Amino acid sequence: MIEYLQRTARYNQWMNQKLYEKVQLLSTEDIAKGRGAFFDSILGTLNHILVGDLIWFHRFSTSKACKAHLESMKDMPCPKSLDELLFTDIRALCEQRELMDKIILNFSQTWNEAMLQADIRYRDMKANKCQRTLNELLQHLFNHQTHHRGQVTTLLSQAGIDPEATDLLVWMMEEG
Repeated sequence: MIEYLQRTARYNQWMNQKLYEKVQLLSTEDIAKGRGAFFDSILGTLNHILVGDLIWFHRFSTSKACKAHLESMKDMPCPKSLDELLFTDIRALCEQRELMDKIILNFSQTWNEAMLQADIRYRDMKANKCQRTLNELLQHLFNHQTHHRGQVTTLLSQAGIDPEATDLLVWMMEEG
């Protein structure tokens, strides 16, 4: 499982870089344009992906199993809602995305079986007490990103930008 999750973390970074390059081909207005998506625009959807990561990583950073490895989270924004628009400027959002992806990759190098099986206790967005293993929550985090990046690729296509191949297998062939 460790190898799979680490591979997913690397793919995640690659896909985010690729997607942001494509998004930045659009004008500021087109990036922020309401398109009827769940988070309205490309900008809103990209912010939501980052917000989700930030929320999860702040939760991870408070657990005994992860705390020592996520001290850098103290300097990261702490969103209060899933639709919070942290950044209205795509370049600032891109910089924060790159920083978050580095945190994810660095964290992935610390994983071991005991850590992945550790229970993470947290409160969901409705303040309900929850508990899941880090392994399960990382799978959710990466799946969440993939889901919403798929929405962004659709929005890019509608805006006339070809997102090109996004498959994990394409990345695996490039990685070697």
